Amino acid sequence: MPETKAARERAAAVRTARGLDQVWENRTALVKKEREAESAANDAKTARLRALRLEKEAQEAEEKRLKAEQTPAPAPKKRAIRRIIAE
Repeated sequence: MPETKAARERAAAVRTARGLDQVWENRTALVKKEREAESAANDAKTARLRALRLEKEAQEAEEKRLKAEQTPAPAPKKRAIRRIIAE
């Protein structure tokens, strides 16, 4: 399989110190981009779940308020009379 000039130059660049540094920098940049994308996805998911939780809490609070309005107030309790018994 004949090698092209570009393939030979690419292989030579990888072997040199400058080429290795460039490969390392490219890989580092790729990893950073992947980490940022993962972080952004995680932040979006967290924001969505937080919004859902807050909405659920608001609905539960509204249901509790409506239930409290519909339920009649309990009758006041009569105070018991204390009797002192002498022994």
